Amino acid sequence: MTQAIESIQSTQNTPSAPEILLYPRIRKSPFFYASRRHGVRKYSVYNHHYHPRLYTDPVDEYWALVEGVTLWDVGVERQIEISGPDAFAFTQRLVPRDMRHCQVGQCKYVFVTAPDGGILNDPVLLRIEENRFWLSLADSDILLWCQGLAVNSGLDVTLQEVDVAPVQVQGPRAKAVMVDLFGEAVLSMPYYHLMEAELDGMSVVISRTGYSGEIGYEIYLREASRFGEALWQRVFEAGRPHDMQVIGPCHIRRIEGGILAFGCDIWYDTNPFEVGMGYDWMVDLRGDDDFIGRAALERIKAEGVTRKLVGVEIDGPSVGYFTDGAMIDVFPVFDEGGARIGKVTSATRSPRQERNIGYAMLPVEHAELGTALRIEANTGLQEARVVEKPFHDPAKAIPKG
Repeated sequence: MTQAIESIQSTQNTPSAPEILLYPRIRKSPFFYASRRHGVRKYSVYNHHYHPRLYTDPVDEYWALVEGVTLWDVGVERQIEISGPDAFAFTQRLVPRDMRHCQVGQCKYVFVTAPDGGILNDPVLLRIEENRFWLSLADSDILLWCQGLAVNSGLDVTLQEVDVAPVQVQGPRAKAVMVDLFGEAVLSMPYYHLMEAELDGMSVVISRTGYSGEIGYEIYLREASRFGEALWQRVFEAGRPHDMQVIGPCHIRRIEGGILAFGCDIWYDTNPFEVGMGYDWMVDLRGDDDFIGRAALERIKAEGVTRKLVGVEIDGPSVGYFTDGAMIDVFPVFDEGGARIGKVTSATRSPRQERNIGYAMLPVEHAELGTALRIEANTGLQEARVVEKPFHDPAKAIPKG
């Protein structure tokens, strides 16, 4: 069977602008056509959707984010809604964080863990109502996992992907743009909280969250398939007086800020303790409450881990900027004797710090600060060392400000 294929040209006005073939089996976010008009140079596929990754160049987008205000099409973050009389009980079973500490109107960064303690997804969870939660997903089919858990759970719960899609407004001028859109009330919203709002007849949920390490908000649009174009234009027009720039997710900044990427730094075969997020935060071994992976995580905590995700500094020339194709594959890591001991999971050149930084998964005996390493980067075999992470604003004072 043949499928109709839409052929478009990149909106970059250059002779070498690539042709992009849009296949029907890969979905388009509600903001796809609106965000495309700003000149997308690169797409990836994320949650079965085309995901705009780059518009100008990584360094230009980095400075636009850290010095101004930026708009991101993150409609690929599909929203899985958990609702029904037993929605709280189901969510409590699904994630290792204790949902009793998540009130209506709050958000939590959570892991969805497997029976062996591996990480299946790391969504932001929004508690919309007492028994209504949204999981704002990283790139994996977690709805299928949830549906499988629900089948024999005995819980009265409804699981569905809802017609809700977010955009992100990120950067030091984000507050000014949001006030222009929603009024002064938005300033009273604490970090990792949410509020309901209406904009030109469109129903939205605003959260004080983001993937940038900067001041930021996400605007979750209801009936997104109907209003996606209208919301995008409204937000961008509000941003014009503040020199808003449309960019892709800024991996330089998220690496600087200690934000992990699912599929790179965390995956099904990594657990919260290995990535430094298990101890009394992302894993709450509370009372007798059971959750998927509890037994395995209790054992891992008691026995300790055999490897850790560490920060690394890599000498030599620039390793690139993650979205420019430099990190096509992970960089192998060797000890001083030449034995391969691990891999770099994310790396970038930090324009602000003028050095190569990243994360590497290493055996614990090589994870001490200052440990000398050699890394086979795209620039060749480079000297490196284990360093503190995050690399910038470790207390997260910027996004909380």
